[in-house]
Amino acid sequence: MHKKLVIVAVAGLLAPAVLLAQKTSYDYEKTADFASFKTYAHKDGTKVGQPLIDDRIVAAIDAEMAAKGFTKSEAKPDVYVVYHVAFDKQKDISTFSSGYAGGYGPYGWGYGGGWGGGTTSTQVRDILVGTLVVDIADAKKGQLAWRGMGVKEVQTQANPEKRDKSITSAVQKIFKNYPPKKKT
Repeated sequence: MHKKLVIVAVAGLLAPAVLLAQKTSYDYEKTADFASFKTYAHKDGTKVGQPLIDDRIVAAIDAEMAAKGFTKSEAKPDVYVVYHVAFDKQKDISTFSSGYAGGYGPYGWGYGGGWGGGTTSTQVRDILVGTLVVDIADAKKGQLAWRGMGVKEVQTQANPEKRDKSITSAVQKIFKNYPPKKKT
């Protein structure tokens, strides 16, 4: 019985960490010629509305585009990069149990166990979840070629260094699957 309680307590402590993990996904136009895309320019999407945060997102996108071999070019780029940000409040429910609790014993109520000193607490809190979408559109065809998306809890009280790291990490994870690996 003690081992079961320890496992439940440990699982209760690990659950919130799972919620903080970033989830990413992507999609792409199967006929797009990704090898021909060499230059890019930014187009306005749905910004956060806080210049410092928007500047961090643009800088992180520029770094990833450079890492993928792109050159920034406002004159006749091969692709346009557009980002969109959305926020949503969600409920996070965490329950933690501690102490010892018994129950039915081999001969009926209370024998071989018993109730004692255990406590259970449940915490409900609102969390802010942010979604960052990065679109890469073929400038010549005027159509979407690739879309990457990341969803993560937003730490509203983070310091500037943590914000930089979080945004950079999010953009890196989003671009992990660019260019897409086409299955043959």
